[in-house]
Amino acid sequence: MHPMLNTAIKAARRAGNIITRASIDAERLQITRKGARDFVTDVDVACEAAIIDILHTAYPEHAFTGEESGRVHWPADDRVPEFEWLIDPLDGTTNFIHGMPIYAVSVAVKQRGQIAHAVIYDPTRNELFTASRGAGAFLNDRRIRVSGCLRLPEALLGARWPGSAGPDGHASTRFKALSSDSGGVRRTGSSVLDIAYVAAGRLDGFCGVNLKPWDLAAACLMVTEAGGLVGDLSGEQGWLDSGDVIAASPKLFPQLLNHLK
Repeated sequence: MHPMLNTAIKAARRAGNIITRASIDAERLQITRKGARDFVTDVDVACEAAIIDILHTAYPEHAFTGEESGRVHWPADDRVPEFEWLIDPLDGTTNFIHGMPIYAVSVAVKQRGQIAHAVIYDPTRNELFTASRGAGAFLNDRRIRVSGCLRLPEALLGARWPGSAGPDGHASTRFKALSSDSGGVRRTGSSVLDIAYVAAGRLDGFCGVNLKPWDLAAACLMVTEAGGLVGDLSGEQGWLDSGDVIAASPKLFPQLLNHLK
């Protein structure tokens, strides 16, 4: 196992322990609102701080971009660093606040602009997803593959569903049509886990809009390393910048792409 991946696992598990301890006494959570339907708790902040502390101790020359902290330890001249860690300390915060056990920690590192290593940890199920570029994707040390689904009407999908109003409103009709044209759509509240489930073959595909790099980096590497395809809504590789993504098995990907264009 690559040392960076091993360190990322240590950091993700540390965050998972913080989350698990906090879930026992959820009434003491300190909750603030960042925007409409966008919450942050003191647990999110504590998890991100713990992750960065472990990674920075091991790699003091690396830069970090976290959902809560923004850019940390970036070069003084703001140049693009050789190594950048992308961190989502608690994806599914709203689920966590309500006691819904569907959330995860996501940690990935980019090397010269390419995602190199990735970890997703689900503390409620003790499921650890890992991937390194060119070395495959794994769930609790067992190799995983995307599903063999061939047709959209038989596919079970995950989605980060756009709302009927606001900047994503124009896309809502196309996404809602997936409910009738596919075998079903699941909206779990954690895009990180949804995309990881595509890698593991639990979902046949995922589509979402307006996601952030820390939502996508780790999970999408897992999909490609598990034999799947990832692209934006035009089928190109701009998904990490645009936040619009399709991730699916090879046969299903072009069907989703044609459906959403």
